[in-house]
Amino acid sequence: MATTSAERQRAYRARRPCAGENGERRLQNWVSTAAALALGRLARHARITRRAFLEKLLLDADQVTTRAMSDEVFDQYFALPRNKR
Repeated sequence: MATTSAERQRAYRARRPCAGENGERRLQNWVSTAAALALGRLARHARITRRAFLEKLLLDADQVTTRAMSDEVFDQYFALPRNKR
């Protein structure tokens, strides 16, 4: 018997936490239209996907932020409590 679209989607989402080098997490957020359009322009300009551009932006910002930290601040930064959705 064939699976339904909902069943295939559920199975796909169940596999994502183990995908890639370190798994993946789903983000679902609303942003302003201006921010969404800017993301699209920036990604097109860089000739990469919006996802790839956003990941690069976040990882670069994290690296810049942590590079300038003392050991104590660094430890506190990574010990932040997990956000509750």
